Amino acid sequence: MKRFVLFSSFILLITVTARPSSETEKLYKELEQCILNKEFYQIKKQQRIHALVDKLQASAGNKDLTLEIYEQLFNEYKSFIYDSAFKYVTKINELADESGDRSRINKARINMGFTLLSSGLFKESLDILNSIKLNHADTIILQEYYLVVARTYHDLADYDNDDYFARSYRKTGNLYLDSAIYLLDDKTPEYWSAIGLRKMKSDDLKGSSDAFNYLISKYDLPDHELAIATSSLGYVYSQLGRVNEAIDMLIKAAIADIKSSTRETVALRNLAVHLYNKGNIDIAYRYIKIAFDDATFYNARHRKIETGAVLPIIEGERLSTIEKQKKQLLLYSVLITVLSFLLIIFALIIYKQLKELKKVKLQLQNINYDLHKMNDSLLEANKIKEKYIGYFFKVNSIYIEKIEEFQKLVHRKIVSRQFDDLDDIIKNSYFKKERENLYISFDKIFLKIFPHFVDEFNTMFRAEDRIVLQEDELLNTDLRIFALMRLGISDNEQIAKFLDYSVNTIYTYKTKIKNKAIIPRNEFDDRIMAIKAL
Repeated sequence: MKRFVLFSSFILLITVTARPSSETEKLYKELEQCILNKEFYQIKKQQRIHALVDKLQASAGNKDLTLEIYEQLFNEYKSFIYDSAFKYVTKINELADESGDRSRINKARINMGFTLLSSGLFKESLDILNSIKLNHADTIILQEYYLVVARTYHDLADYDNDDYFARSYRKTGNLYLDSAIYLLDDKTPEYWSAIGLRKMKSDDLKGSSDAFNYLISKYDLPDHELAIATSSLGYVYSQLGRVNEAIDMLIKAAIADIKSSTRETVALRNLAVHLYNKGNIDIAYRYIKIAFDDATFYNARHRKIETGAVLPIIEGERLSTIEKQKKQLLLYSVLITVLSFLLIIFALIIYKQLKELKKVKLQLQNINYDLHKMNDSLLEANKIKEKYIGYFFKVNSIYIEKIEEFQKLVHRKIVSRQFDDLDDIIKNSYFKKERENLYISFDKIFLKIFPHFVDEFNTMFRAEDRIVLQEDELLNTDLRIFALMRLGISDNEQIAKFLDYSVNTIYTYKTKIKNKAIIPRNEFDDRIMAIKAL
């Protein structure tokens, strides 16, 4: 769910922000990914801290090693958690005082001053810093001292935000910066950072921009120092009106802050202000909330006040936007309700029409099916008629010829008074043979029309009850009865006359066959009629 929210926010961000460059889009993606992985970076820092705490326990009795570990813990906490930073810087001061080493004491006091100014305790910071005795202090101590005092006065000027007092504080801060710059090596990143800050505080924005760009491009800065440089450059670009470049720098600073787990920071807050000015309220609100949470987590009083001053403005605009969206949503809801009501009415009308159409369609399908069936029956009947009309014309011609020949033969025998021969002719199997020929002709013509009749007929019986024809048989009596039925002759009397059997015999044949069938008796006749002609 969290990933979805971040992704949705990013999509909204690049939609609202006026045509961001591909580089800016990449930076936004990286920032969103860093926010998503913020806990991961903090876990890594906590792991380093836990390792140092374990080392601290092992260093008991060795004050020099203990002091060294205290300083390492302080460096981990100084921009992460104020309370822990203050705890360890206090211990550092105690051990430094015990050692009596002036260099250690001065360094411890400078660290205390830095911790106090990071939390917004400017007076307390200056009190500590002013108590430092710089007699015989080495260059490194003096550099750190001047830089911390300069930052204290500059932060105090920003915090007061009053023309009269802020100008005085800024002037004092610049004097300390000048002292630091004088001592710094111009080949170090600290020098160019101080130059960039000095020019920025003197309103030499072009010179400040050049210095910070040189610092970023020339040196491979750690994440924390990179965050300070890019955040400062973002501020300079904002003052120069180069808003898009300012946003890019602030995104880079925010990324570096998250990677270094810096919670005492301004980059994300300033980025939120820019996004707010561009009308991207939702993202601005989310970023300012993160900035405020960071300031609260660190316990940086002045950062909480600065961020807290912006947060209500953005939140108010966001609430106003949400209220507008609610009103629009209400309007849309009413419209959707009305449209939904109309849609339901239309849907009911359409449903009713479709139901009627479905009924008509079903009727048409049934009519079409009946017509199709009737058409098939007519086509089949026509085929049967064609075949059998030709067949019976031929058979009748043959039988007329045979009757004429038989008539002539009988006439000759009568004229010749060969009555005994005549009696033999009448008694022989002449007519029986002609009936057999008739059946053979019928079988041939029937199987021409229904070549699969025997196979399909047998599918209605078990294997042992199926009809197996003799080698010289085309159809047998059982098959002929149902062949005649397939041709539409269902009357038992007609079938009996054709086959030269009694009506009862035909009925017995039918009953016996149907009793053997594996299908219901009432379906048998329909299955016979369903056998297709070729």
